[in-house]
Amino acid sequence: MRPLGGQLLLLLLLAAGGRGVPRDTLACSQGLACRLLDTDMLCGTEPLGPGCGLVLAQLRLEPALRCTGPVACLPCLEARLRLALPPGTGEPRCPASSGIPGAEDGGEGGRWSPMDGAASSQPNITGLLLLSGHAYAFSRCVAVEVRVPLAPTLPGRPLGWVTFRCFEAPLGSELHVTAYTNSRSRRRLSQWQRVPDCSWPAAQAAVPQCQVPRLQVSPGPKEVVVEVQGAMAGHSYTLRLYHNQSHSAGGSGRTVTTSGPMNYSLPADEVLPCLCLQVWPETQDPPRATLCPFSNDTEAWERLWARSQLVLHTGGQALTCSLSAPCDLPAELVPCWQPEPTGPCQALPSLQQPAVGQGPQDFGGLQPHPNLCMQVWSGGQVRLTQCLRDRALPGRADDLLLLERREHGGNASLCALERGTCTPLASFASTGAGRPGLLEQELRQDVAAGQCRQVWHPENGTGVTLWACPLHKYLRARWALVWMGVLLGAACLLLLLLLKKDVKGWLKSLRADYSSEGPLRGRRALLVHAAEPAAERAACALTAALHPLGLAVAAAPGGGSGVAAWGPLPWLHAQHRRALREGDTVILLLSPAAVAAAHRWDPGPDEVPAVAPCEVFAAALSCAVPMLAAGNGRYVVARLEALVPGVPPALRAAPAFALPSEMGGFLRALAGPGRRRGRWPEPCVAAVAEGLQRAVGE
Repeated sequence: MRPLGGQLLLLLLLAAGGRGVPRDTLACSQGLACRLLDTDMLCGTEPLGPGCGLVLAQLRLEPALRCTGPVACLPCLEARLRLALPPGTGEPRCPASSGIPGAEDGGEGGRWSPMDGAASSQPNITGLLLLSGHAYAFSRCVAVEVRVPLAPTLPGRPLGWVTFRCFEAPLGSELHVTAYTNSRSRRRLSQWQRVPDCSWPAAQAAVPQCQVPRLQVSPGPKEVVVEVQGAMAGHSYTLRLYHNQSHSAGGSGRTVTTSGPMNYSLPADEVLPCLCLQVWPETQDPPRATLCPFSNDTEAWERLWARSQLVLHTGGQALTCSLSAPCDLPAELVPCWQPEPTGPCQALPSLQQPAVGQGPQDFGGLQPHPNLCMQVWSGGQVRLTQCLRDRALPGRADDLLLLERREHGGNASLCALERGTCTPLASFASTGAGRPGLLEQELRQDVAAGQCRQVWHPENGTGVTLWACPLHKYLRARWALVWMGVLLGAACLLLLLLLKKDVKGWLKSLRADYSSEGPLRGRRALLVHAAEPAAERAACALTAALHPLGLAVAAAPGGGSGVAAWGPLPWLHAQHRRALREGDTVILLLSPAAVAAAHRWDPGPDEVPAVAPCEVFAAALSCAVPMLAAGNGRYVVARLEALVPGVPPALRAAPAFALPSEMGGFLRALAGPGRRRGRWPEPCVAAVAEGLQRAVGE
């Protein structure tokens, strides 16, 4: 019965092996002989061989390609089997037959002739190997005959390798390969292996399913043409246009199906920096070609910013904002403080943060205020701005923004955020943007008493707090100061009327010497004096005497309509800033009350002023002394020598002249280095000195 069954198996194998043209290959290592019996048989129907047949030691699977042309390949798996002899195998006890009838060589002691036809004097063992591959949609079994020389090999030692090429499978699929022999032990080796997909470099250039078309973009003035190049005719492809956004999976878009090369036109106003193109063949899990060609297009970026929108939300306890745009924006959100609608917006420190997604973003408890704005910065410039000025919120437009820093010792320092800098209150109180003089002590009291509104306090406890303090209460004495200025102006007019007769003589002499053009023509000066009778008479006399010389003099206190509109102190500060900005001369006229005010900056240990200091002159010194210390501005000190014996130390940085004895040097200082040099004409010096002497003597 056994020979009959073997003959039937041999006929089955030969019939199966004759179907079609074999595309598989088989290779053996040196010392082994093998041949492929069948490439598509029914596994499990083969007869058992002898018990001492071949033993499978190892199974290894590797990806490979089966090609019929340079770019016509199919993916597959290559199976490599390492063979060995079982322990106890020997020539006297182990026949050479593999259990396949007809494979013997005519009964000559169980010896086979070599498969290559060469003569062999050594005994052999012939075995049948079976390889099966199972995938989701197919199954396949392969039969291989192997002949091994017996004598030189020790039992249990490796004999060599048998390589079968190969099991075909779809890209990215899993294949289960099992290998066993027809010996009675029937030891099986099995392994799962995934076939590489199109990410495998070898498949990208050789497998047709892994080759995708190329995308070419041609921009025009009204439309953009997308060309699909290299598409194979007869194959279906999908072209997708979408916005690449981090907050959405793949972004929204549109798809177009084509069956070959094509051109697709897109309106130019739909082109944005995040617009991407993608094309792929209509297969399962296909490779895709992606192109985002507009990421550096300037016009696309301008179009994106025009479609972006910034919205501020004040419904909760803190300020939040939302930035909506078709694409992700590489931008930074910067809260800022803008007291005037057309003025600059001061960035709030430590509150900048990058724009993230499309949802609301908060700023660590930033409280809404009418002066708060939100700016979107990108590429070093402001792209979007939104303010809270038109909303009903607590606070006033003229509130002052203060920054408070708390040090480790518990001490707090305050500075005013204005015009891009944080000015200490000691300096801001005297030079603050034309406003009334602000006292640091009063502002500290307002912060401590809760009269200032806390705009922001960090949650991480860095010790920095922003306060919005009202300024309108510091204007309560405005009208009283205005009336004081009006009275001072009237007093000057009366003095001018009294001195009119005497002044006419020396004015006439000045006109005779300098004709119609004065030596100080085109120059301007700000005359600052104390509010006391002697100083006011001297200021009126100097103003009247210098006017014919071409010098335009503005006296402070004074100012006429400017005082009425602003108040004395704001007008004085505005005049001082104008003089510094336009290079005018600031004349500090020293009288007893002015000297008493100047001694506040450097009082002596036992020095007590003989007269009460002038508060208006003290306010002017708060502007002048810091500038003198920094070496800025053109200042001249005029000392009434009959009333003031010397110049206070705080004003010694400026050139000083004793009037009326040093009137010539005083006039040369007013003229400046680029004007008249040498000695001044005696009539001019004498006329100005005489008028001043007469005013002081009265």
